Amino acid sequence: MQPGPKVFFSPPWLMFENVLLIYTLLGMNDAFTPAELRTLRSLKDPHGIQCFLDAMPYHLADTAWSPRRVLRENIAHCFEGAMFAAAALRVNGYLPLVFDLEAEHDTDHVVAIYRMRGHWGAVAKSNYTGCRYREPVYRSLRELALSYFDVYFNLRGERTLRTFSRPVNLARFDRLNWMTTDKHLWFVAEYLFTIRHFPLLTASMIKNLHRLDDRSFRAGCLDRAVKK
Repeated sequence: MQPGPKVFFSPPWLMFENVLLIYTLLGMNDAFTPAELRTLRSLKDPHGIQCFLDAMPYHLADTAWSPRRVLRENIAHCFEGAMFAAAALRVNGYLPLVFDLEAEHDTDHVVAIYRMRGHWGAVAKSNYTGCRYREPVYRSLRELALSYFDVYFNLRGERTLRTFSRPVNLARFDRLNWMTTDKHLWFVAEYLFTIRHFPLLTASMIKNLHRLDDRSFRAGCLDRAVKK
């Protein structure tokens, strides 16, 4: 039996959160092969996981691969990157959490989230420069979600982020082998559509939004992958 991963949570965390962490780890010991576990554990922390994702090409296909498939193919889009990051976080002692950022006239963005010393951070794969990693400095999920607002835009230069969901512990899908299945994870994507989302803006705010300036638009699209 392999030794358990390190836990990075610090007091004054409530006891039930640590119990929940242990519970989510129990079902994963045999999910990945020893070689896969070595790779995932070598990433060590959220920033290491982000660097691993950043080195991958952006996946332009309409797929929903599991973390094992992403690891094998070495390519991912935002949803697949979030699933991979959640699994890698889990292997390294964090809860496998994600939340959904919902947009208007744009695609949603799924982000793996983690909490360290009482503050939230995020790991993400994106085709846009600013919609990726966040250091654990945000006091709430609303603060974390708002950190994506100014860099979340569509190809018309419109700022499109509108809501964020409650956090989802992907351990709820362990019975479906979400980390290692050869099937697509559409069941996770569909679940994210059904859960409660919280508004970030009022109707008045939305009415008065301006389009992104050209310089910011070009910076946000740096090295963006496009279909040939």
